[in-house]
Amino acid sequence: MNDVTESVLIHYGMPRRSGRYPWGSGDNPYQHSGDFLSRIAELKSQGLSETEIAKSLNLSSTEYRAYKAIAKNERRALDVATAKGLREKGYSLNEIAEKMGYTNDSSVRSLLNEGSEARMNQAQKTAEFLKKQIDEKGMIDVGVGVERELGISKEKLNQALVILEAEGYPVYGGGVPQVTNPGKQTNIKVICPPGTEHKDIYDYENIHSVTDYISHDGGETYDPKWVYPKSMDSNRLQIRYAEEGGIDKDGVVEIRRGVDDLSLGASHYAQVRILVDGTHYIKGMAVYSDDLPKGVDVLFNTNKKQGTPMKDVLKKIKDDPENPFGSLIKEGIVDPDKGDGQKGGQSYYYDKNGKKQLSLINKRAEEGDWGEWADKLPSQFLSKQNLSLVKKQLGLAASDKVSEFDEICSLTNPTVKKALLKSFADDCDSAAVHLQAAALPRQKYQVILPITSMKDTEVYAPNYKNGETVALIRYPHGGTFEIPILTVNNKQPEARKVLGTTPKDAVGINSKVAERLSGADFDGDTVMIIPCNSKGSKIKITSTPPLKGLEGFDPKAEYPEKKGMKYMKNTQTEMGKISNLITDMTLKGASQDELARAVRHSMVVIDAEKHKLDYKQSESDNGIASLKKKYQGRVDEDGRYHEGRTGGRG
Repeated sequence: MNDVTESVLIHYGMPRRSGRYPWGSGDNPYQHSGDFLSRIAELKSQGLSETEIAKSLNLSSTEYRAYKAIAKNERRALDVATAKGLREKGYSLNEIAEKMGYTNDSSVRSLLNEGSEARMNQAQKTAEFLKKQIDEKGMIDVGVGVERELGISKEKLNQALVILEAEGYPVYGGGVPQVTNPGKQTNIKVICPPGTEHKDIYDYENIHSVTDYISHDGGETYDPKWVYPKSMDSNRLQIRYAEEGGIDKDGVVEIRRGVDDLSLGASHYAQVRILVDGTHYIKGMAVYSDDLPKGVDVLFNTNKKQGTPMKDVLKKIKDDPENPFGSLIKEGIVDPDKGDGQKGGQSYYYDKNGKKQLSLINKRAEEGDWGEWADKLPSQFLSKQNLSLVKKQLGLAASDKVSEFDEICSLTNPTVKKALLKSFADDCDSAAVHLQAAALPRQKYQVILPITSMKDTEVYAPNYKNGETVALIRYPHGGTFEIPILTVNNKQPEARKVLGTTPKDAVGINSKVAERLSGADFDGDTVMIIPCNSKGSKIKITSTPPLKGLEGFDPKAEYPEKKGMKYMKNTQTEMGKISNLITDMTLKGASQDELARAVRHSMVVIDAEKHKLDYKQSESDNGIASLKKKYQGRVDEDGRYHEGRTGGRG
């Protein structure tokens, strides 16, 4: 150790870490980082491979990689300490580089980078996390897939296990017989408290999990994935009923801006759950509002009529302490003590007394979670569009497959080629069943939010050009009459106030437009946006006027839950049936009134499971059986009656 390094270490302090064995002793005398790496370098100079080096050191390949990484971190930690100490003494970057033997100051800058230092310490931090879990729970499962659950790399987990083994925490492996597969076993890997014997791991009830935690920074910190939600007093809540305008924003949760326990963090909008009075919860899309009544911090918009008790407007919590909302929220809890870059569905904040508190907001999704670029056009959309568009986009999809096939055929490795050709064939089979065409330019999924002052012909969509026209498509849809073509207006004042000027994945429309979109809700429903039909645009989407029979139709109001009704359990199947019927009716020239009946039923079906709607009553009221008989009924050559699809794909 040179004089500079030694003096810096005395000044700065350098914590010692151990390896699997005491440093510089035992069967492996090269555990100290410098000696270990020097030994590796020496063996490499003799022509040994990494595998041969590991064998010569009596280490498995996994252990070898872990030791090597830890040793590198040890060496770097020494260099970091040296650089920090010299910097504290007033040396310039160039002077530090010269004293430490670097050719320029870039290496010194890297050593002083806090992010680099954090990454270097991730294995040690993970080891500390696991140690705490072992001390609290006992034996811990660290087998296959645990690293993915924790949000870290397999290498980082292995390094942490090596550190803990050196501190006396044994790691054992074993096999668990599979009940359903006699003679087969599932391999397990367990880290245990000091003094645990190998045979103890077969007491499976005492093996615990750490997968209720997650790291969002590669292992530097660990957060609980979830804690039981904090409850809000219903005195802070007001319901806006249908007659008061709630129907125009059905499903929207307006929250007072600047209230700490109701903050959405960096998001302008989020799909949330809020526990109320410990027994019920609010479910919907949350946005900020600046004009709430005095004493009200949360205003929930509903399509339910005045006089409906609050508890019947809200959802009753489930009898499940680990999932009271019946749907999972985003994993992770944002902690103000842990810096920026954190993600999670829950968060802490500091109250006015400086005490850390759990927020009332539980996010299922937030700004940025909906905006997926759609790389395919479903057949459900294609079947209702003009033939030229269908041929063009299917042709592009076919060309992509041909190009992929040619690329695979050009490979020379027969094993790789065989595997890729099998995968390609499977993909083609799937594509033939689920017919999809190539995506159109800039098509993207966006979540919809209500802007009551928005015109029926306009949409607020800052991800698209002001003044261009776009098609909004909700899947599934009954026909081209459910595809509005709207003009983008990104200067709309209310929309800019509610959504901001740069929403990542949201558009603003009024309730009439949402009604046309198969009765879409404002509680997290998404639509596909396709720029089209503008002057000079090559993309032409077919859209027809809305059906008169759908005006003012609200499936949730018309077919609410009632005692003794049959509940929807197979939305996809039932939606497929009614979509096919509508397609057949369209092809066979059904009247507008008949189409309206079928579409009304489809609007009930699409939300029946989510909102517990009486879809069987809708089926009866709209005469769906007679429509099926008229447009899908047929008699075969043997005189037998059949009912079902008569055309192509829907």
